[in-house]
Amino acid sequence: MPTMRLVIARCSVDYAGRLTAHLPSAPRLILVKADGSVSIHADDRAYKPLNWMSPPCTLKEGDDRVWTVVNKAGEKLIITMEEILHDSSHELGVDPGLIKDGVEAHLQELLADRIETLGDGYTLIRREYPTAIGPVDILCRDADGTTVAVEIKRRGEIDGVEQLTRYLELLNRDPHLAPVKGVFAAQEIKPQARVLATDRGIGCLVLDYDAMRGIEDDKLRLF
Repeated sequence: MPTMRLVIARCSVDYAGRLTAHLPSAPRLILVKADGSVSIHADDRAYKPLNWMSPPCTLKEGDDRVWTVVNKAGEKLIITMEEILHDSSHELGVDPGLIKDGVEAHLQELLADRIETLGDGYTLIRREYPTAIGPVDILCRDADGTTVAVEIKRRGEIDGVEQLTRYLELLNRDPHLAPVKGVFAAQEIKPQARVLATDRGIGCLVLDYDAMRGIEDDKLRLF
């Protein structure tokens, strides 16, 4: 079974591709995930890595403690190890993913079924669109053909906006989807979450659960 590898090392990092970047020597965490991705982390950046290489890519460990990561475009991430402080591998198995409560799951189903709730001309791509950091609740297109990622919560708070921000950052790296806009949908959206979403260019939508259930009941009624 593929494993995740965690390495803590004093290292320097050089990226060579469409641009160049250099990280001087410092202690860092290096994650080599089962999907082949490699990311370099500091202790002051929350979830966001300092640099990374997305799969598919290959990792070659040289005898001189130089790691070279190359992606299909020929871009290189060169990690020069000065001192390895920790090196371990772990089998995490298949992750069950985030399990939403019944209301959130039903809201997702209802909104996907009535995607025009988002606006005229919207079309559904799919529910639970998979990404490397978890599934996006709904991926769709607006009337202009622009990709839209929708995050659904029962109560919309700041952490939900942060979650959608991470999805958007990742989805916008895919040239087949970019540019990708975001919509934060919830039964109730806290003022702080709305301010943060607006600041990041994310739309907000308040969902009326009872009304949406009524729409569904009407649609399914045979007589």
